[in-house]
This record gives sequence, structure tokens and C-alpha cells, in this order.
Amino acid sequence: MVGADSLAARERPMHEPLPRRHKRLLRLQVNGRWREDAVADGLLLVDYLRDVVGLTGVKSGCDGGECGACTVLIDGDPVPSCITLAVRCEDRHVETIEGLAGNGRLNRLQQAFHERLGTQCGFCTPGMIMAAEGLLRRNPSPTEAEIRTALSGNLCRCTGYAKILESVQAAADVAP
Repeated sequence: MVGADSLAARERPMHEPLPRRHKRLLRLQVNGRWREDAVADGLLLVDYLRDVVGLTGVKSGCDGGECGACTVLIDGDPVPSCITLAVRCEDRHVETIEGLAGNGRLNRLQQAFHERLGTQCGFCTPGMIMAAEGLLRRNPSPTEAEIRTALSGNLCRCTGYAKILESVQAAADVAP
């Protein structure tokens, strides 16, 4: 029978049901404080930080690791949190834009971006600052080329990058 195979195919679901996500206890340090939370295995770090921890400075832009708006530091290295599973951060140190300012004062990068107008709409700014922070911790006196390379994974559609580069260079000129 010609139509029997197609009839059988229509009666089967197109997709098998998704497996039930398991939860596990996640222990990590966020902005200097240790936390333990029950999280689903597939929870992305950006969603954990925004929805569980309440740190909305971490932006969700492209959901594909291409725009840099979600950049955080994991053990000091800039990482796109939109493609990083939260469970991969077990026993690690995660820093967000909220963790940079201390005692109610902006850190040197935040201050430089503010003073030099390194931001317009502000959506990309947290990711830019976190990528730059990772660079300045590794290399306190970067060249312009090194700054450009460090920020190459971060997109901005407002400023044209000149003020951003100027802000990072100004922060590098200030001792931490």
C-alpha cells in the first residue's frame, strides 16, 4: 500500500518528548560570595545570573556567543555567559558588572567609560567593561591593538568604538 507509510508517519509525534531535565546543586562564587542553588542541567549561566541571582547587568543579546553583551569573568577570564552552562561553573569564581564597584564607587573602567562617554544606549557596556577588565587584569598596559583584540567579541551599534577604546586606554593609564 502506497499511503500506509505516510499514514503511520503522521500518527507518530514529529519529535520525541524532551527528556526531563535533572536538577543538581550548584556551588559557585558570584561577585565574591559563595552560593548554592538547585539548577537544571541545561540552565545557561546568563539565565542563572539574571533569573536566579537577580544580576540584571548581565545582558542577553544574541543567545549565540556572538555579541558579547553577556560577557562575565570566570576565574578572571572573559566568557560569553549565553553559551555557558551554569553547571560548568561549579566551584568557580564568576564576576559580573555588579561586582566591580566597591564601597559605592565605580571602578576605574566604569569611571573612565562615564567620563569619556564610552556608552550611549548602555546595552553593550557591561559586556565591554567585563571584557576590558579581563584584559587589564592580565595586561595592565595594553596597546591599542591589544585592546581591540580583547574587545573584538563585543558589538556596539551606537558609539563607533572610538570612545570605548579611549575609555579602556584611560583606565589602563590609572593604577588599579
